[in-house]
Amino acid sequence: MLDALSSGEFSHGDKSLFEPLVSSLLHGDDYMLLADYQSYIDCQDRVSQAYKNQDDWTRMSILNVARIGKFSSDRSIRDYCADIWKTWPVKIQL
Repeated sequence: MLDALSSGEFSHGDKSLFEPLVSSLLHGDDYMLLADYQSYIDCQDRVSQAYKNQDDWTRMSILNVARIGKFSSDRSIRDYCADIWKTWPVKIQL
């Protein structure tokens, strides 16, 4: 992928367009994007294979949502406020 970026394949032949991106990945990958890139590609291949069987994909999608449990952004924010920031709601009148 980096070779394709460097060669101008995605920029109509402009080899310099993505040079800052490629350089940052090769010489200062603070977020370690390249460290697990191959596992990302492997997982994406498995996802692509799974998607081909629409019945299984639908079943997995429904189960995934059903197993979320009690997640909600409101609950998450309340938990952060109480457990991390030690703050509580303040009632206001509108």
